[in-house]
This record gives sequence, structure tokens and C-alpha cells, in this order.
Amino acid sequence: MLERAPRTETFTGSANNKLAGDFYGKGERPVLLLHGGGQTRHAFAGTAQELAKAGWSALVLDQRGRGDSDWIEDGRYTAPDFARDAIAVSTELTKRFGRPPVLVGASLGGMGGMLAEGMAFHEKRAPNFAALVLVDVTPRFDAEGASRVRDFMRGKSFEGFATIDEVADAVALYLPHRPRPSSTDGLRKNLRQRDGRWFWHWDPRFFDGPHPVSEERHLYEEERVDAVRNLRIPALLVRGGSSELVKEEHVKEFLALAPQAKFVDVAGARHMVAGDRNDVFSAAIVDFLSQLPE
Repeated sequence: MLERAPRTETFTGSANNKLAGDFYGKGERPVLLLHGGGQTRHAFAGTAQELAKAGWSALVLDQRGRGDSDWIEDGRYTAPDFARDAIAVSTELTKRFGRPPVLVGASLGGMGGMLAEGMAFHEKRAPNFAALVLVDVTPRFDAEGASRVRDFMRGKSFEGFATIDEVADAVALYLPHRPRPSSTDGLRKNLRQRDGRWFWHWDPRFFDGPHPVSEERHLYEEERVDAVRNLRIPALLVRGGSSELVKEEHVKEFLALAPQAKFVDVAGARHMVAGDRNDVFSAAIVDFLSQLPE
């Protein structure tokens, strides 16, 4: 009988930082799921359950500075730092399972995945992952859409909100296509309470600290292009059909750089594909993984 409750474990990142994760399933083949910049590991819980049903061991991880994982003392949140954390966890999973994990990375998680594979290629190492699934992220993406996402995340990141209802109002304004939940309980997983106010779960230094994610060269864009061009593993791009960030020209460039890759367009979904159409998204992931070699 499949276990419904995940097993919570702690992993060590590249800076000896604690990374909190939940394991779903007891399969012999691992999948590492890395959420986007404004999310926690809970964003992929539904997909992890579907992967467990399909016979995989799925690890959903809070990335550095998010959820229950450590905030980084020196404020290092550049794209390569996230990539190195992904490599550290992948190395541990490879030791444990005797094979590398598939990486499913949404937005920030996908950026880290691309850069990690680029590092392995240029360092003449074996790939870090058995396959790479990119969720609404490509080497290049729409700058205006990215600015909207960034503005939402930065809004009140330092001063916080007076009530959870105030947070819910901000989310509803940002995601008008989603029905407003009848309960705010789900929001609590993305918040921390401090001095009577509610704050997003992420370290605000992600954007405004000494080493923010945008520190150099627009999130290392050319390195991502190079990484995808040199991919040595199966790959899948899952795009939200109404994505604010990934446009048709970005998909075309990605498939030109990695002609072996597969592509799925999820109608009715925006940038946070799993949150908008988790049923279609999860089915696409399970189908892709079912076609991978043993």
C-alpha cells in the first residue's frame, strides 16, 4: 500500500547549508523536484504523490533561503549557488540509489538544473542527472514577464503584511485567473510570522542582498544557452500555454539548441504550471519518465 505521508529528511547543500525535503514513494529510481523562486517544496507535493504511485522515489526540496531550509549567512543566492546545491543533493541521491536522479526544475529550479549540467560538461564529469525536466523556463525568457514576477516577490518582502487576508488579496491580484481559495490555510505554508506580521517564507536578500540571484549577466543567460546546447541527457520542456515568461520564440530556440528534447504545452496554465493545471502537468511528467531507459 502506498504511503500517503512523506518522509521528511535533511540534506546538505554546497555551503554546508541545511536543505529540508520530503520523500514520497519507495521506488528504486529517484526524482529530485526543485520549485520556483517564490515557492516551497509543497508546490510539487501533488506531483510527487503521482510519481510515487508510478513507482518512483520523489524528493521535493526547499531550496536555499526558502521554506524550512537555511537562509544563507553571507547572502549567496546567485544562480550558480542554486546549481551547486542541486549537484550536492544529486550526489547524495546517486550514492543512495546507485543511479542519478531525474531533475524536475520549475523556473529557478530549472535554471539551477541547466547550469549544473553545463558545469558537468565543461568539467568533463558525468551528467549530474538521468534526465532534465524544465518547467516553464528556457535559456532565455521574456524580460517584461520576469519583471512582473520579480516585482510581486519583492513587494513587502521586508515590511511584511498585517494579516493573512492581506496576503491573500495580494495573491489574488497577482493571479486573477485562479479562483480565490475559501481557506487561507494553504498560504501559511508560504509565510513566516514575526513580531505580529506575516512575511514571505523566502530570504528577502534573494533580490536585495549582497549576492542576489541577478548579480551577474541576467541570471547567467549565455551559460544556460551553452548548457542546453551541450545536454547529454534526455530532456523535456513543459510550458504553461499562457506563460508570462516563456514565449513561442523561446520554445523554438530551446528545441533548436536541444533537438533531442521533448515539449509539452499545458493549455490554461501560466508560469506556475503545477499550481494551475497539476493534473495535466503531473501526467506529462509521469509519461516522460515512463519512456526513459532503465
